[in-house]
Amino acid sequence: MAFTLNTYPITYRSKFLGGKWTSEYLEKPHKTPEEEAAMNEEDQSKLRNSRNCYDDMPLVSYSSQYGLSCFEGLKALPQKGGGLAIFRPDQNAARFARSMEGLYMPPFPEKDFLEACVETVKRNAALGFLPKYKSEWEKDSFMTADSVYIRPFTESEGGIGVNLSHEPWVIVINTPVSSYFSQASSDAVVTDKIRATANGTGWIKACSNYVISALAKSEAIKSGFMECVFLDAVHRKYIEEGSSCNIFFYLKSGELVTPELTDTILPGITRLSIIELARDKGVKVSERKLSIDEALEETCECFVSGTAAGATPLTSLTYQGKKTLFNGGKTGDFTADIRDTIKGIQYGAISDTKNWMVKVI
Repeated sequence: MAFTLNTYPITYRSKFLGGKWTSEYLEKPHKTPEEEAAMNEEDQSKLRNSRNCYDDMPLVSYSSQYGLSCFEGLKALPQKGGGLAIFRPDQNAARFARSMEGLYMPPFPEKDFLEACVETVKRNAALGFLPKYKSEWEKDSFMTADSVYIRPFTESEGGIGVNLSHEPWVIVINTPVSSYFSQASSDAVVTDKIRATANGTGWIKACSNYVISALAKSEAIKSGFMECVFLDAVHRKYIEEGSSCNIFFYLKSGELVTPELTDTILPGITRLSIIELARDKGVKVSERKLSIDEALEETCECFVSGTAAGATPLTSLTYQGKKTLFNGGKTGDFTADIRDTIKGIQYGAISDTKNWMVKVI
C-alpha cells in the first residue's frame, strides 16, 4: 500500500489572520470503512477525492506557484497492548515551527501542533478509521506493518507574484500507510543530481526540496535500484542523504557514522533516535563528514532512516558504475538490531523506556 491519497474524514485547519491562529476541525464526506471498501472503484474514487478539496482556498498561491510551503510526516502506530500512539510528535512540532520560521512565515505554536495531530487521529479512529495490531507483523520486524500517517503542512494565502506568506494555513490530514520501500530490492545508487546547496533550504522540510529527490529516485528505480544517495554540492565527494531519508554507515571498526548536520541536511527525528539507541548499546556514533571513498572501502553495513523508511537496510551502493556489496548483500546484525529496536518501541512490542510514544487512544 505505502502512501495512498485515501484521506480520512476528519481534517484540521488553522489560519493565521490578524496576528493570531484560528482553528477548526472539518468532517468530510464518508461512510464506514467497511461500506467504503464495498463500493465500486469509481464511487470510491469520487468519495475519496471529495475529501482532498477545500472550495474556500485559493487556486493560485505562493505555495501552488513557487513551492513556498513546508510539511511534516509522523505516524500513529497500533500498539501491541491495544490503542494507537504517536512517535515523538514533540520533535516534529519543533521542527515544523523552525521550518516555518526558515521560510519567514509566522511559526505554528508547538502545543497546537501536538493537539491537532492527536485529535485528528482520535476523531478518525472514533469513526472506525484506524489500523489494528497484527501479531504477524513481528515476523518481518514490522517492515510491512500498517499505521496512520499524519501529514501537517502549510498553504499560503492567494498570490501570483514571487513573495512570502504572511497569512498561511496549517492543515493536518490522516491517511493509511504501510511499507515505504519495495521488499524486492535493497540496492542503492549514487546520483549525480544535487539535493541542496549551502545557504539554501536543505535544512528545512520545504516542499520545494523534494522535486530533485523525486527526479533522482525515479531515475534510480528505472535503473533497478530501490534508493539513490546524494553527494555534497561543492566537493562532490561527501555523502549527505538518501532521496527522502538520512543515511548511516556501520564501519568495520565498529563506528557508526552519519553525515553531520549542516544547512544542507534535514535533521531527521528517526536519525536522532537511532543515534541515541546506538549509543545506549555502547556503539561509538560519529556525526561527521564521510567521503564516498571511505564509505565504500570501510562500511560493513548501511541503512537509511526516516518516518517512512524506519531503519531500512541498503545491501549495496553503486558509484560510477561499480557496485559495492555490504555484508555480502545481506542485512547485517547491527542494522537488524537497530531496526527491531526502534520498530519494537514504536509498535509497543518493546518497552518504551524513553517515553517517546504519545498515547492517542
